[in-house]
Amino acid sequence: MFVCLCTGTTSHVIDEVVANGARTSREIAEACGAGADCGRCRHTLRAIIASHLEVAACESKRVSG
Repeated sequence: MFVCLCTGTTSHVIDEVVANGARTSREIAEACGAGADCGRCRHTLRAIIASHLEVAACESKRVSG
């Protein structure tokens, strides 16, 4: 699915950028350009970040608990 139409960036690319450590929409923009132009996708970028962090927290609890 396309997340940023300005740059043609897909959710797959965003997932990779977040998996590599991006934690803000600005960091995503710096890494791949998504969210740097019109900004309409920033809400979606933040939702993807939150989802990754939630999954990581659940996995951490599962491993330690």
